[in-house]
Amino acid sequence: MTKIESELIRRWLDGWTVARSLPEPEPVEPAGDGLRSKCEQPGREVEVFALRADEEPESLARLAATVAAARQTTWLTVPTLRPGTVEAVVDAAGLELLHRSEWFMTTDLTEHPQHAPAAPYEREIRTEGPVTIVSLHGPSGEVAARGAIAVVGADAIADRIETDAAHRRRGLGRAMMSALAEAAVSQGARTGLLIASEEGQRLYSSLGWHHEADVLIARGPVVPSSW
Repeated sequence: MTKIESELIRRWLDGWTVARSLPEPEPVEPAGDGLRSKCEQPGREVEVFALRADEEPESLARLAATVAAARQTTWLTVPTLRPGTVEAVVDAAGLELLHRSEWFMTTDLTEHPQHAPAAPYEREIRTEGPVTIVSLHGPSGEVAARGAIAVVGADAIADRIETDAAHRRRGLGRAMMSALAEAAVSQGARTGLLIASEEGQRLYSSLGWHHEADVLIARGPVVPSSW
């Protein structure tokens, strides 16, 4: 494989948008090189997702220039099989590289291994429309780990998988992913998609998730808040 397909990126973005209750992304005009999502977070008002970075280097250069000139603080997320090329383009545009080693990953959820949380941890599952939220509670009722998964058609996008530092190395990550996969399959999903941090990559790989591309994340100049 010499490139990551834009359709796969779109599918992940559809689910990520649902998982975070964000408005539907809009094409970046005029060339449609990527999709723009309004995140409305401090220091991350807008995020632009590159669709054709590996297919057309000039497409990425246009997106990077757009992000650099944005009136709101804007992030640029680029799934790629050519991270060195992407890094050079965003650097030339004057963007700040925030993450260079995240992974775009997929799996067949119907074959996902199952792991229950060990005692004394207990699992809580809450469904809000297409989004399932799983919490693992410790012996005092505290939230030891949490995560969400959004089902869109046959896809399920895992998001915000977190384990509290005081509860790590106890198999909670495996139990969390098992619960999310089981919930998604019960809603008709087959394919899992996620973007993994460096910390999560070993866990997901051990559970059968496959690396499809690297993900680089850059940021345009921080725009001061207006009073």
